[in-house]
Amino acid sequence: MHIDSLYRYPVKGLTPEQLNRARLTPGRCLPWDRAFSLAQGDAAFDPKNPAWVKKTHFMCLARNAKVAGLSSRFDEATGILAITTPEGQRLNADPLTAAGQDALTSFLTDYLGAEARYGADGKAPRFHHFPNHSFCDHKTQVISLIGLGSLAALEAAAEAPRDKRRFRANIYIEDIEPWAEFAWMGRRLRVGETVMQVQETIDRCAATTVNPDTAERDANPVKELQQHFGHIELGVFAEVVQGGEIKPGDEITLLD
Repeated sequence: MHIDSLYRYPVKGLTPEQLNRARLTPGRCLPWDRAFSLAQGDAAFDPKNPAWVKKTHFMCLARNAKVAGLSSRFDEATGILAITTPEGQRLNADPLTAAGQDALTSFLTDYLGAEARYGADGKAPRFHHFPNHSFCDHKTQVISLIGLGSLAALEAAAEAPRDKRRFRANIYIEDIEPWAEFAWMGRRLRVGETVMQVQETIDRCAATTVNPDTAERDANPVKELQQHFGHIELGVFAEVVQGGEIKPGDEITLLD
C-alpha cells in the first residue's frame, strides 16, 4: 500500500489543497487542515473557549452546497487567504488578523446570502482562527484516510464515477483491496516516517452529495453505500502517535 495523494482543507467546507509533502505532529491533524471556519450566528460555539461542535454549526457542504463554487487558496508563506466566487469576485485577506477576519466574514456572509444564519439575539456569522485548533469533524485532531479500492467498489456498485474530492480525505491509499481499512480498528500503521493509530470508520453525510465542480447535489453516496454495502462508512480516522514527514508514494504498512 502507498499514499496516492495528500490533501489539506484550510477553510472548512472550501477548496482541497493537494500537497507534495507534510510534516505531522503527534496528536495533531495536518498543518493548516480545517484551520479556518465561518461559524454561523446561531452556532453553539464559544470563541473564548474554542471546542469541538458539529459541522452544522459552521458554513459547510452538508448545509451549504453553493460554497463548493468558491475557489480558495491559503499561502502559509505570506499568510494570505485568497477566495474567488464563480463570478470572479476575489478577496485576498490575512485570516490571522482581526482585520482580515472581518473582511472574510463580510465576504463569505454576503456570498451565503439567505443561507447565512443569525442568532436569536441577532448575532451574525463570524470567521474564526484559533492557534492549534482545528474545525474538523472529529472530536479530536486526526488524519482521514480512504482506500481507493473502497472508492472503486462504490463506483462499480453505483455504476457511476464518484469523484474522490466528495469525501475530503487527507490521505488516499493505492494498492489496497476494497474495505481493507475497516479491519484496522485499534491497529497502528507506519505511514512514511510517521506512525498512526486507527480509531474508527468515517460515517458519510450530505456533504458527499455535492459535485465539487458544479456545486450541485447530483448524487447520493450515503444512500448508495447503505443500499449496496449495508453501511454508510467510507474511510477511517487515525491519530498521529509518532511524528515525521509523509508524501505521495510513501509506503503504508500495518505494524500490529
